[in-house]
Amino acid sequence: MTNTSRETMPETCSEPDCDRPVAVELHIPWTENRFVCAAHARVLGRQDGVVADPLPDSGSDLLEEGG
Repeated sequence: MTNTSRETMPETCSEPDCDRPVAVELHIPWTENRFVCAAHARVLGRQDGVVADPLPDSGSDLLEEGG
């Protein structure tokens, strides 16, 4: 299995039709790792076996914008 490395990670979420900035690397045992935004990481990271690894420079992207 080939995993995408942080050196080649995209700038935007790898989920279709999402242009949010990458904030988390998902380690998925049954397929390649994916780089996703915080919103997709919250949902996809709930699957059994998936490990969500926040990227060091993504702190502001992980915070909820509240009103």
